[in-house]
Formats: sequence, C-alpha cells, structure tokens
Amino acid sequence: MPELPEVENLRRGLEKMIIGQKILEVKVSKPKLVSGKGTVRAASKKKQEEFVKGLVGEKFFAVARRAKNLIFRLSNDKIVLAHMKMTGQFVYKISRGKKKVMGGHPIEISESTLPNKHTHVIFRLEHGILYYNDTRMFGYLLYHPNTKAFEKENHFTDLGKEPLVRDFTIKYFEDALRKKKSKIKALLMKQNIVTGIGNIYADESLFESGINPRRNASSLKPKEVKKLHEKIINIMKRAIKAGGSSVAIYRLLDESRGNYAREHKVYGKAGKNCPNCKRPLQKILIQSRTTIFCPRCQK
Repeated sequence: MPELPEVENLRRGLEKMIIGQKILEVKVSKPKLVSGKGTVRAASKKKQEEFVKGLVGEKFFAVARRAKNLIFRLSNDKIVLAHMKMTGQFVYKISRGKKKVMGGHPIEISESTLPNKHTHVIFRLEHGILYYNDTRMFGYLLYHPNTKAFEKENHFTDLGKEPLVRDFTIKYFEDALRKKKSKIKALLMKQNIVTGIGNIYADESLFESGINPRRNASSLKPKEVKKLHEKIINIMKRAIKAGGSSVAIYRLLDESRGNYAREHKVYGKAGKNCPNCKRPLQKILIQSRTTIFCPRCQK
C-alpha cells in the first residue's frame, strides 16, 4: 500500500491535471466500489445512482489528502473520498494526442488499453478521461453531497496526527506512546498516533533513530522519543521531495518512479551490510509484516 509521501505526490499530480474541469459523464461498472468502505461491501444500486447523478455537471475544485486518503472537492460543496488500498490506480488520458498520465499501482494492461477489465469507474472530463482501475477491488470512492454529510461520517476519527503538521509535537508523541505496550514498529503502522507511516518509513525511521523495532513503545526514553519524532518528520520531508519510494509496484502520476528508494538504508535490504556498522541486517516479522533492522545499531 502506498504511504504518505506517495499519496501526497499523487495528489499534487492529479491537482495539476483535473482542477477546473467539468465532469461530463460518469460510468460505474462495479457498484460496490462506490457503496461503502468495509472489506465486505454489498453493491448498492441506489449509491451508484447517487454517485453518478451527484457528480455529472460538477467541476473539480481541489484535491486534498488525509493520511492515505484522497479528498476530491467539487463545485457546490460536493466531495468524493477515495482510497486506493492495495491495488487501486488512477489514469488520466488527455483527449487530444496519445499522452496519458498514471498514478497508483501499475496495471500492465492499462499501459496499452483503456478502459480494460480492471477499469471500474470512468470520469469523462472536458479535456480528457480519468479512469479508476483496481485489480482486487479493495479501494473505494465515496460520494458526499456536502461537507456536513462528509463530516457526519467521521471517516478520520481513528486517525492520529499528520507527521508534518504543527500539532504533531514531541509532547503529543511522548504522551501517546507512554502507556502503549505494543511494539513500536507495530504502533507506528497502526495510524492512530501518527498517520501515513507504513512498512517502509517505519523501518527507516526506527533505524535512523537507533531504536529496535521489537521494543515496547512505553519503554522509550524521552530522548529516544525526541529523536524518533525528529527522524519521522525529516524522512517524510525528504521522501515527499524525492517523489516517494517507488519500490515494488507503486508509481507516480506522471509514470515516473520516486527516487527516495535510493536513500533506503534498511528497507528491503535483509542480509546486506548495515550502512553504519557493516554487520548483516536482519529480517523478522512483526504483525505479519517484514521488518528489517540492525541488531547492533538499534537498541
């Protein structure tokens, strides 16, 4: 799943392409993608009709982000909340010429054929077409008629602070970790304390902080919390500037791959030498997620 830097770069790319364009037509071939956000969702014909009717004729006003969610704000205060989950993809194809831009998880058939068997939502705009493709269909696009209806759903109630906002203070972070018995790696990925950190940036932040991912969060000393807080912010800024970490299958809207993967010190490098002590990096599982760390440098 893409993490905060990747989604932020996708947001910026989409914003450049679609803002100000009117939605001329909407087609939904898999109603469950616009019917709810749970793992098990029943397709709703009513939700599908509301989605289509509510969006046609409106203009894209802004593209915002909260954690790994994209928030499309449209004219007349309408909102679409989108989450690509594991295998979602946005593709925008310009009407004139062959140019197209892509963001999300690469789907090979999308390189040559649009729409295709994985295309489930299509927005025909004034100057091009925006496709939502999803191979496993875990993602969702939810329509809200206005801000009040959107806020009533409390989509972000369980989310913690964004790592790059002013409210993500050392005191907040220290207070949030103080009584937590969970392993610090698992806690960072849970999203209810700080958002947008997944496997990649959890491993990198803990390595640069010198903290063993197996330690309980409550065991961290104030100076360790301060250092981890500092590294999370620093790494997120660097990753966003570099365009994210396009390892595995995530790519940016303009089809380029993020360059931050070149700066990874431990992620995906099990068995290779630690960049600090030159001892082999170890691989373990924490809550079924591969975790890479240096047992000598991370205490």
